[in-house]
Amino acid sequence: MKSQTFLYAPFLFLLLFSCNEKKSQSNILDSNDQVSYNFHIRPILSDKCFACHGPDANKREAGLRLDMAESAYAALRENPGRHGIVPNDPDASEVYIRLTSEDPGEQMPPPESNLSLSNEEIEIIRKWISQGAEYEPHWAFVKPQKHPLPKVQNQSWPINDIDYFVLQRMEAEGLAPNPEADKNTLIKRISLDLTGLPPQPEWIAAFENDQSEDAYLKALDKLFAQEAFGEKLGALWMDISRYSDSYGYQDDNIRTQWPYRDWVIHAFNTNLPYDEFITWQLAGDLLPANNKEHILATAFNRNHKYTEEGGVIEEEYRVEYVLDKTNTFSKGIIGITMECAQCHDHKYDPISQKEYFELFAFFNNTPEKGYEGDVMQSKPAKTPILWIDKEDTSELLKFINQRDSSRLMVSVMEELDSLRPTYILDRGLYDAPTSQVFPSTPMSVLEFGTNYPKNRLGLAQWTVSKENPLTARVFVNLIWQEIFGQGIVKSTGDFGMQGDLPSHPELLDWLAVDFMGNGWDIKRLLKQILSSATYKQSSFVDRKALEKDPENIFLSRYPRLRLPAENVRDLVLASSGLLVTEIGGPSVKPYQPKGLWEASTSGRGELKTYVQDTGDKLYRRGLYTFIKLTSPPPMPIIFDGSNRDQCEVNRGRTNTPLQALVMLNDPMVLEAASNLALTISKKHEDPSEALREAFVRILSRNPKNEELKVLEHYLKEEKERFTSNMDQAYSLVQVGNYPPKKEEINPDVAAMMQVITMLYNLEETITKI
Repeated sequence: MKSQTFLYAPFLFLLLFSCNEKKSQSNILDSNDQVSYNFHIRPILSDKCFACHGPDANKREAGLRLDMAESAYAALRENPGRHGIVPNDPDASEVYIRLTSEDPGEQMPPPESNLSLSNEEIEIIRKWISQGAEYEPHWAFVKPQKHPLPKVQNQSWPINDIDYFVLQRMEAEGLAPNPEADKNTLIKRISLDLTGLPPQPEWIAAFENDQSEDAYLKALDKLFAQEAFGEKLGALWMDISRYSDSYGYQDDNIRTQWPYRDWVIHAFNTNLPYDEFITWQLAGDLLPANNKEHILATAFNRNHKYTEEGGVIEEEYRVEYVLDKTNTFSKGIIGITMECAQCHDHKYDPISQKEYFELFAFFNNTPEKGYEGDVMQSKPAKTPILWIDKEDTSELLKFINQRDSSRLMVSVMEELDSLRPTYILDRGLYDAPTSQVFPSTPMSVLEFGTNYPKNRLGLAQWTVSKENPLTARVFVNLIWQEIFGQGIVKSTGDFGMQGDLPSHPELLDWLAVDFMGNGWDIKRLLKQILSSATYKQSSFVDRKALEKDPENIFLSRYPRLRLPAENVRDLVLASSGLLVTEIGGPSVKPYQPKGLWEASTSGRGELKTYVQDTGDKLYRRGLYTFIKLTSPPPMPIIFDGSNRDQCEVNRGRTNTPLQALVMLNDPMVLEAASNLALTISKKHEDPSEALREAFVRILSRNPKNEELKVLEHYLKEEKERFTSNMDQAYSLVQVGNYPPKKEEINPDVAAMMQVITMLYNLEETITKI
């Protein structure tokens, strides 16, 4: 087998990216090129062959397994004189013979499967066999190595090490990087990326006037110090931890997991190293000197749905909860989709059903119950429960925003005194146990060493071991996705054989090793990325570059990305002056259309009707919006927010008319426009100065002269309209729960509100550019 270095030989970058662009592979490989099993053969076999000839023994046809060399080379069970693959001899290899056969009875894949290989794919397989048919371990299951920086032609462009890897790919593709973005663009970009909020006008001015060499780094440090930093990253982790404010299922009553959210924000703000961040959440209760903060972190495992319906089978739901924990760990933390191994051996990855339930066993030893009574006996946390009192929030748990002296209840983890037996469940059914298994991890990823305790603490130690090939890769990829909109591995939650290949494999490994080697420091990782020339490029789209790289895989420009759902709300509230910047606390119920909860309720429980909040609670950040699982809040969902019913590592990004309707009609947007119009109209006698301030607050830059003229013309038109019809002005401006007084409203304010509403509806406003 070839060394790992082979996997990342420079020429493979060319091959990889050509695959991503879906070009004909025959045009990629010439007669002298070495075919890589990982980058060329495995994707073909995984898509077209592994369903019948892969890891799943129960579905394997003719005993032929093509994901492992020894079985692929072995004599065929039904024809001992033939072999699936004969290295260096495609004409003697049954795989190649069947791929090229025109006989429907012999042809593979069989015609009835509706699968077929292109001529180019068949030629690549022929060439690979001719070259020796060498297998390689799956790239993601090999420990990452920190490779030397690649050589580049444009030595003046890189700012830090990241740029060498990115520029090497660009140059190989005949691309050149964009110039650096202007200072206004950069301050808005880093503010949105690190805090989810637009920069304050005084910050913009200070950054623009600071001509020192370290002005940009000082701006980064200032943003890292903001408490809003923890809120921004916290929104990502709420998706992964499937946080919600209700139990789900039919009755969907209230629960109080929000102190866990406060802890996540606190952990990111204090820069808790990622290895500790994961260890506390997986097994904080098992740490030798644990405290209530460690135990609170384990609420990560308890955010799944709970049933409070009468007549359920307790063990069925208890098993369901453990399955959820297992799947959340595998997808969110180690980036492997293991769900299908609940019922059978994985069809594509080398993970057996036995290994799935060995992982399941780590989470199967708690006193958690499948059912604790129906909604009439509901309580806001389920066994085991962490009780938090005023003394806790005054001392160790000061970060919990508890406004009164009542005790809080949070669902957390706890270990049983004796081991609960775990069995492989036939077809994944709770009532069909077969062979007993014991806690362990997939061998293909990393052996579970004898030095680890066979409990969740051992699992946590295995997870954050520097020998683990996945954990650091998965997290740095998540952070890259947060910044650039797409991970180095596009399939963020699937680093397995059906997942996407990394666009920059050496960079991914370099980041992972560097991250672990520097104390799993999250803020340092982000600062590295945001300090790079790659990040600081303008988002200008060059036509020729667009033709070569329409998906911007090679990053020759900064991607234009619409803000996440929560941050659309945040930007509107912050720019208008309405945002309440309080950190943490219970979730809030802002404006939403009437009748949504009532249409989906069972008619029982505290959440059967929507009771809108009042006062400051109407103007909290989107992170704190109350999430009812059976009726998630409409505005975030319309802007592709997660409904939180399961672990989610990658939100979609759509453009629909509903999004425009929200920005034009949502009471929050209109109230924000009204408030800002009143504020700047009082502040400035000159309407042009008021328009300038509104523009800077909303778009984080000064308007161009031609833009200002358009705004002035629209303002004049609207003022004339409202001067002749003050009733329309009153109706427009008096919006929301706290409208301005009638005597404060005049045609100038109403016209200014219309202009501001228009500014909120610009693509640039809610886009990171």
